[in-house]
Amino acid sequence: MSLNPANYSRISFPLFGIEIDPIRYFTIGPLTIHMYGLVIAFGLLLAGVYCSRRSKRAGLTEDDILDGILWITPFAVICARVYYCVFSWSEYAADPISVLYIWNGGLAIYGAVMGAFLGVAVYCRVKKCSLPALLDLVVMGFLIGQFVGRWGNFFNREAFGAPTQAFSRMGLFNTVTGQWEFYHPTFLYESLWNFTGFLILHFLYPRRAYDGQIALGYCAWYGLGRAIIEGLRMDSLYWGSFRVSQVLGAVGCVAAVAALTVLHFRPHDRERLAERVCAKAQAEKEEPKE
Repeated sequence: MSLNPANYSRISFPLFGIEIDPIRYFTIGPLTIHMYGLVIAFGLLLAGVYCSRRSKRAGLTEDDILDGILWITPFAVICARVYYCVFSWSEYAADPISVLYIWNGGLAIYGAVMGAFLGVAVYCRVKKCSLPALLDLVVMGFLIGQFVGRWGNFFNREAFGAPTQAFSRMGLFNTVTGQWEFYHPTFLYESLWNFTGFLILHFLYPRRAYDGQIALGYCAWYGLGRAIIEGLRMDSLYWGSFRVSQVLGAVGCVAAVAALTVLHFRPHDRERLAERVCAKAQAEKEEPKE
């Protein structure tokens, strides 16, 4: 394995007295391993393990979850690319075929989330399982993948915010000027926000009143965080004068909170949760026949 010194870029966090030189990629023989891809893959692995271990909550088996990942991942990647290219078309207009050059970067997390939701819907249609119940489980995987995956932006020195001298600032060393420049580490803000959301929903999961409640909680939590944090970023995708992800985050949050509020005042029978229905059906199958 070899490391290319040219890929070292100094990054500091003055609040913690940290200064490091993260690399963007390394090579193993003819292979070039990008840290961004490695981090994303690790996040996907953790999300898969978490969801597999809790497959019964959606009335499924571990094999069902692994099959689902194979279904959902292509939808997520394709939609993440389409979302980015649609709102960054000026980068590809002169050479449209470059839209296919996904290895050059250009993925949008909101596109991935929407693609994953679409993949889950298709999978549930094929498997004839409960969409709300599976979404409750899948969004937990989203949060894991998102709070881990944001660190891929750290290695790429991207997804940071406007210049600031706030206590939370991140320093990037400018090799041209030889000076430190300080910015909002928005990738870190979002990673911590998603981690907090994961912890909250993880402990609320067993107490849910109906299938789909956790998925709505995710939409509300993630949407709120994205609407706030996106306003600090310098690399937002725009539709006219609007930051696309900020608008989607705000709309998603308001819609989810409205749905949660309405459903809160409706009666729910927890025995109708997919988890309990499937457990009851399984128990009846295993009962000895007289």
